[in-house]
Amino acid sequence: MSPDRLDDVKTYLLDLQDRLCAGLAAEDGGEGFREEAWDRPEGGGGRSRVIEGGRVFEKGGVNFSHVYGERLPPSATAARPELAGRSFHAVGVSWVLHPENPHVPTSHGNVRFFIAEKEGEEPIWWFGGGFDLTPFYPILDDVVHWHRVACDACAPFGADVYPRYKAWCDDYFYLKHRDETRGVGGLFFDDLNEGGFETCFAFQRAVGDAFLEAYLPIVRRRRETPWGERERDFQLYRRGRYVEFNLVWDRGTLFGLQSGGRTESILMSMPPLARWEYAWTPAPGSPETELYANYLRPRDWLGEGEARS
Repeated sequence: MSPDRLDDVKTYLLDLQDRLCAGLAAEDGGEGFREEAWDRPEGGGGRSRVIEGGRVFEKGGVNFSHVYGERLPPSATAARPELAGRSFHAVGVSWVLHPENPHVPTSHGNVRFFIAEKEGEEPIWWFGGGFDLTPFYPILDDVVHWHRVACDACAPFGADVYPRYKAWCDDYFYLKHRDETRGVGGLFFDDLNEGGFETCFAFQRAVGDAFLEAYLPIVRRRRETPWGERERDFQLYRRGRYVEFNLVWDRGTLFGLQSGGRTESILMSMPPLARWEYAWTPAPGSPETELYANYLRPRDWLGEGEARS
């Protein structure tokens, strides 16, 4: 594979980071993101951008990284033995937003590219990424909008793409030890190399470019909704689930830590505050019960939303 293709992906990702930060900072209306550039001694580096104490976002980050080396960590080669003995490049942008208002959902996304090479052999490469939504007090119209934008981003690539990657997202962001989804899903894809490099790269761009269209309208609709101590306590309790997923199940966190990535950037996704309470259950008939009963499970959001309207 030509080095120009890796450069093309890197150029797109750096531009995506700029556009995400600009759109999110404008919506927040505060001081915006601060940036730290960092180097990885084994090869590569990145630039981390973090927002804290904003008017909308209590904490958030949009990180770019490009790491490379002569060998992969044991966890990667154990799962993919064909990668043993190959040099690698991993480049991507990841983002997470933790709003202060409990009525504004948390959201996460990333787009990434991986290539492993060995002299005399064909390179092994793939794209991955997606985005997902974690509301605490969900509104069906917001969830339908989120999935409609996700579906529209996938549509040019085939009618089966959104259903497959929506289902993959539901399965991936599932807390097995809690028997519940992390939120209402979205898109998740990995190991994507079907149809050639240009098609896969175009799909990655479609997903990355769709995020602000999916998320910002929800933020605008919910950012002024009144909230109090009860809603804040529930938000912090549910943020605990976010922490549990990232530290127990998330493959990206594990790969980043084992490959020598920058710990501060990898753990940027953690919320600024969270809480745990022993054996807590929501009150019957409460909005919190509505979340557990009707939102923390896979659903056909578009079919239900369109049938309702």
